[in-house]
Amino acid sequence: MAIADVSAYMHLSSADVDAIADELDAIRRDVEESLGAKDAAYIRRVIHFQRVLDASARLLILGSRSRTGWWLGTAALTYAKSVENMELGHNVSHGQWDWMNDPEIHSTSWEWDMAGLSAQWRYSHNYRHHVFSNVLGMDEDIGYRILRVTPDQPWRSPYLLTPLRNALLAATFEWGIALHGLRSERDRVDTPAARSVEHRRYFAKIARQLSKDYVIFPALSLRRWRRTLAANVTANLIRNVWVYVNIICGHIPDGAETFDPAVLDGETKGQWYLRQMLGTANFQAGPLLAFSGGHLCYQIEHHLFPDLPSNRLAQISIRVRELCKKYDLPYNSESLPRQYFRSQRIIHELAVPDGFSTAGR
Repeated sequence: MAIADVSAYMHLSSADVDAIADELDAIRRDVEESLGAKDAAYIRRVIHFQRVLDASARLLILGSRSRTGWWLGTAALTYAKSVENMELGHNVSHGQWDWMNDPEIHSTSWEWDMAGLSAQWRYSHNYRHHVFSNVLGMDEDIGYRILRVTPDQPWRSPYLLTPLRNALLAATFEWGIALHGLRSERDRVDTPAARSVEHRRYFAKIARQLSKDYVIFPALSLRRWRRTLAANVTANLIRNVWVYVNIICGHIPDGAETFDPAVLDGETKGQWYLRQMLGTANFQAGPLLAFSGGHLCYQIEHHLFPDLPSNRLAQISIRVRELCKKYDLPYNSESLPRQYFRSQRIIHELAVPDGFSTAGR
């Protein structure tokens, strides 16, 4: 599908599309010009909070002798890992805080607490996904190579295993992202030597990650190593599912369109903006839920401005909604349960051959 074929946009003239681009550029400019000490203090507070929570959770798991204490410590560790992955790792790696010129909070130096390498993820995500959002054959985040999420993807018999594949992806999401980043980086380099380097970096990061959670911390717990090991496994599992829910709900619900590669031919800035808006979805969240998911409940705004700080997306969303209302454009936003149900319905309906599926009709 091309932008010109989207019914929701057919009423727009070329002048309208240019005007939309100008208004969105103005939003970006206003936010960039207002960034300052309050924003820098925010991200530093988040880093401090996450590290203190992580350390406290591990001490509680180690020191408590009750089942209640273990669950409280594991819950705290899960939340600390979620914040590190979403509000910190994802957003810092997007370059949202590069304007501070702080080497600790810079996209080129941050390494997150998950299996994949930040550097490999930045290419597959920041470039392949955000530049070519929802363009078939260009954006590898469409189904992550294992799920059929649009009728435009040809059906293949392995999709019959979608219920199992989908559950496995949710439980092991960090490993799926790690492999996804490695494949993209491997495709980008053009020599066997360069691919070998990427493989070594990939396996070195995995070794560090496995050692930290499943060898070093349990070993430090001495006779209580089983409690620590079980807590780390549980925290990583729940964190993976929570990240999966945030990502799936922002990209797959009804109304999130995919596009033919021809859409890129002569694409203007305004058309790029429209593609981001039509290919993503929001879910409604209060401040705590938004923070817990890295503010990716504002997926529309994040795709419009992927390198603007996450703590500004709520205020940006107000202006984007007003713009959509002004130009009679769709703004895909529902409750979290509703968006999750819509995404799962599409994933599972498209698992069967087209003659048996009602998705996309």
